[in-house]
Amino acid sequence: MHDHDHDEHRHDHDNHYSDMQARVKGLETLLTEKGLIDPAAIDAIVETYEKKVGPRNGARVVAKAWNDPEFEAWLKRDATAAIASLGYIGRQGEHMRAVFNTTDTHNLIVCTLCSCYPWSVLGLPPVWYKAPAYRSRAVIDPRSVLAEFGLVLPEEKKIRVWDSTAELRYLVIPERPEGTAGMNEAALADLVSRDAMIGTAVAGSPEALS
Repeated sequence: MHDHDHDEHRHDHDNHYSDMQARVKGLETLLTEKGLIDPAAIDAIVETYEKKVGPRNGARVVAKAWNDPEFEAWLKRDATAAIASLGYIGRQGEHMRAVFNTTDTHNLIVCTLCSCYPWSVLGLPPVWYKAPAYRSRAVIDPRSVLAEFGLVLPEEKKIRVWDSTAELRYLVIPERPEGTAGMNEAALADLVSRDAMIGTAVAGSPEALS
């Protein structure tokens, strides 16, 4: 009986997401209106939902791309299909595009309309991601915005800013950290944070886990 219930829960995956989204939004609105918490505290709630409730799907996509050259090529060619092949499909059938960080280019994702966040891959959006100041400043001066997040990039590294829309959502594939040869996908996925997949951070090093 227990196994049957577990299967049902898995089939219910998409509904679960919309319920979760509605609950978080309701909670966020209520607590802010009552002046009980500030946005930083809301972000902590979002983190809790994302880490404990949301499935770190995007991290698995990144880890597979690092370990599987064929999957990486597919992700470059048709990210929507490659990601869907792992069972992660967007709620509105939106298209995905993967953008790859390299030694000379760093990618940063913003969303001017802000409904454009791929929940199925990245979990719940951080509160600051929705802030108009973050969006406008990231487009005008991405290097300074990244520095405020603690990510100081070399001057010679180019920063490309991608604006997600309702039809096309972006996923950053961070550079694979050094010292990760031979690590399996589950271990690699632990190095990939939500922030690394929208470009406000880079993937962690294996030492950081120990």
